[in-house]
Amino acid sequence: MGNEVLTEKRDGVLIITLNRPEAKNAANRALAEGLAAAIDELEGSDDLRVAILTGSGGTFCSGMDLKAFVSGEVPFVEGRGFAGLTEYRASKPIIAAVEGYALAGGFELAISCDLVVAADNSKFGIPEVKRGLAAAAGGLVKLPKQIPSRIAMEMALTGEFISAQRAYDLGLINRVCEAGAALDGAMELAATIAANGPLAVAASLKVVASAQDWNSAEAFGKQQEVVGPVFTSEDAIEGATAFAEKRAPNWKGK
Repeated sequence: MGNEVLTEKRDGVLIITLNRPEAKNAANRALAEGLAAAIDELEGSDDLRVAILTGSGGTFCSGMDLKAFVSGEVPFVEGRGFAGLTEYRASKPIIAAVEGYALAGGFELAISCDLVVAADNSKFGIPEVKRGLAAAAGGLVKLPKQIPSRIAMEMALTGEFISAQRAYDLGLINRVCEAGAALDGAMELAATIAANGPLAVAASLKVVASAQDWNSAEAFGKQQEVVGPVFTSEDAIEGATAFAEKRAPNWKGK
């Protein structure tokens, strides 16, 4: 495996960096496999609580590597989707830290993350239609669940970009920060999450991610299946005890 994807562990946070700056971090097969491997690392380590996905060279990801695509190379991983992530639901939170451009497949990577922190000069969009393609890695199916459907329709049909401020106003991203500070902003958010009970975070993540697909009659029953074990966990007792004793909890993850 090359160095198309870099990982760094920092205080329970796995920082995953797309590292093809010469190609604006466009996704080729090696990048897709590297990102899938990094997510496996996140899932497999009890010490890691949150991941941050970012890009090197001042940009997030410009989408699929079209040169590789023309030569027959497809940046998909079986069961994981485009770039090894867009069709996969991790059990731990992933925060996108966006500088520069998150376009086409890069945009679809960003909206496949659970939270998004973006630089104030970043741009978002699904310009696939401008190239005779369609945003089939999540842009067309995920975006209408994340912003008003009329706006999603406009983005899909025009291929035009939106600013970080517009994305924030639409509720598509969580925080806007100064250019160059997206990773710091994402680390701040990640640290807040990493301090919380890991079982509670995982259950909450799963319910919020699934809730749109549940109807009213089944929602509480399905929720109970996920959160029930949290309430009988050792961590639940520890959290309540720590609160009463005015100290930080010592989570066991069980």
